[in-house]
Amino acid sequence: MYSLIITAKLNDVDPQAWLADVLDRIAEHPASKLDELLPWNWQARQARRDQAA
Repeated sequence: MYSLIITAKLNDVDPQAWLADVLDRIAEHPASKLDELLPWNWQARQARRDQAA
């Protein structure tokens, strides 16, 4: 758990927001795209919606 938090911080990601979002999305996220959920690739759902618009 500590390494996940530190990795998120090193990538300028709020660890609590990242972990909550990943836990919420992981069940329905395609296994072939799990790399999108890693801290260095992660974007919150709201940020992704803003970019799509």
